[in-house]
Amino acid sequence: MAQAAPPKRPIVLVVEDHPLQRMMAVAIVEGAGFEAVEAISADEAVSILEARTDIRIVFTDIEMPGSMDGMKLAAAIRDRWPPIEIIITSGHFMSDKLALPARTEFYAKPYREADIVAALHRFGREEGYPPTKG
Repeated sequence: MAQAAPPKRPIVLVVEDHPLQRMMAVAIVEGAGFEAVEAISADEAVSILEARTDIRIVFTDIEMPGSMDGMKLAAAIRDRWPPIEIIITSGHFMSDKLALPARTEFYAKPYREADIVAALHRFGREEGYPPTKG
């Protein structure tokens, strides 16, 4: 009897301009069982989103160099790629001061890894990931 293939790991676009913080975020994403794609700016993230149709979650910082910050990126995602889920982080803003797009979760830096993993799994369940144990 053939076994069903495990569900494909959802892909998370990590957008962070600070290399060490980006490496940490990628490690969290991959440690949670997801595949990570990296961008160092919102501009690069938009280019990646325009070229790929398999991104399911964007995990972004607010403050970044370039033509847009993480909030403008989140608004662009909600407008152009509505199915994509969004996780926003910042060490300078608090969620009660931000107008977050629908289906966006905010975590202040330093965030707890467990909170990010829980958000990834909530968003990933819509894709059938992580697989439930029978």
